[in-house]
Amino acid sequence: MKKLEKTKQYDNKTFESIKHVDEKGNEYWLARELQEVLQYTEWRKFENVIKKAKKSCENSDMSVTNHFGGAAKMVEIGYNVKKSIQDYKLTRYACYLIAQNADSRKKVVALAQTYFAVQTRKQEICEKEYSSLTEEEKRFYQRNLTKKGNYSLNQTAKNAGVKNFDQFHNSGYKGLYHGETADDIAKRKGLRYREDILDNMGSDELIANLFRISQTE
Repeated sequence: MKKLEKTKQYDNKTFESIKHVDEKGNEYWLARELQEVLQYTEWRKFENVIKKAKKSCENSDMSVTNHFGGAAKMVEIGYNVKKSIQDYKLTRYACYLIAQNADSRKKVVALAQTYFAVQTRKQEICEKEYSSLTEEEKRFYQRNLTKKGNYSLNQTAKNAGVKNFDQFHNSGYKGLYHGETADDIAKRKGLRYREDILDNMGSDELIANLFRISQTE
């Protein structure tokens, strides 16, 4: 992640820009990246905020481990020398609690408090609504997301200089489908010529492809 200047104008896109999505389509944020955005220069001080957020989570009868997952990583500290540093995979709710326990005198913290409060509530509503959908409705919903994702990915790829889009997308399919190209997948599914394979996937398979699309972008 690029260094964020302290003079940078923050908005809601700031928090979206450091969001990650795992192989199951779950969103998460890394504490070290959130630390930088919230303008904490020392991990020690930010970790104190995390400890307070964990306590708030516990007091709300929520699972701390579900919202604050361990994510240690290796960093270079010298020539061919690395060490492991502590990090956390945070849910939206965890980020909300961290923002609530951070230094509210900082404008970016106040923005984070509002952003994660609103988005956490939206997510609760969306998850409740989504769980009540039929499989066909879920499939339709996920298909619309993959259409939007592919459009955005194509624009990014074009700006990056990609010329052969068939080869570009096939590389993505091959990574997800153990070497199968789009044509291989279509044949396996028994589809007609030019029939879109994404139109012939269940909701779970579409979620996996949405993850592929978002990570490629």
